[in-house]
Amino acid sequence: MDSKSKIFVAGHNGLVGSAIVRNLKSKGHENIYWVCRESCDLRDRKQVDAYFKQAAPDYVFLAAAKVGGILGNKMYPAEFIYDNLMIQSNIIDASYRCGTKKLLFLGSSCIYPKMATQPITEDQLMTGPLEPTNDAYAIAKIAGIKMCQAYKEQYGFNAISLMPTNLYGLNDNFDLETSHVLPALIRKFHEAKESNSPHVECWGDGSAKREFLHVDDLAEACYHCMISYNNPEIINIGTGQDLTIKELTELISIIVGYKGQIKWDTSKPNGTPRKVLNVDKIKQLGWSPKIGIRQGIYDTYEWYKNDKTGNL
Repeated sequence: MDSKSKIFVAGHNGLVGSAIVRNLKSKGHENIYWVCRESCDLRDRKQVDAYFKQAAPDYVFLAAAKVGGILGNKMYPAEFIYDNLMIQSNIIDASYRCGTKKLLFLGSSCIYPKMATQPITEDQLMTGPLEPTNDAYAIAKIAGIKMCQAYKEQYGFNAISLMPTNLYGLNDNFDLETSHVLPALIRKFHEAKESNSPHVECWGDGSAKREFLHVDDLAEACYHCMISYNNPEIINIGTGQDLTIKELTELISIIVGYKGQIKWDTSKPNGTPRKVLNVDKIKQLGWSPKIGIRQGIYDTYEWYKNDKTGNL
């Protein structure tokens, strides 16, 4: 993949896709392609086929997906499974049939069993029941992994699958109904600070443990793997370190500058008790994260304050 290669980034407006575009541009890539939903609905097979025949990309980063937190997954499981199955199936098949040299598919750490042994190694895929609050999304992503592997086995198509941990960063989604926990907390504490609210209510009891990776670190891992990883077996992308939601909440309140109380609504679900990835495999390839959680949250909060439009 050189500076003249035609590179298609599916999901360029999203958290991950926009980070991949930034990363590619920083490395001097000139032929970066993307499409807006108005011109090509990635859920529509005919539209995707027509676009790929015209664009004929050499490399594809498949970052397009319908994503959300516990509430979004609970409210819209049909959309989460249907949209993701359609998007990834159309793009993987069209990439193969139009002669793409390599495709990178982005899954999620939620593909692993709810009670997986921690830290989670790649070989734990499909060894136990999924977390029920996001199983529709997880099943779609597992199908994407298996499709990439099947196309490699049957057609020799070079398709790799990366499993990132919980992501955050610039261009995140801060909608309280559909966002993940970290951006939702940033918005909650910012609005509480602005309104002088005496307390902020948070879901669960704060005991669940999570791992967080800045999306720019993920983008670098994607670039690294597109260059150097050609194995159809999945590979985890994360920090290998976690913290409790309570610790995360307190850190965000400090960074935002909120002085009120934090109240926990224990009637709401915690989700999976703990989820942290084993990242030995990706580190052996020479990649490691560079952005610490405190700096990453600070940068994300600064972006949120300066550019809240379009993501709420």
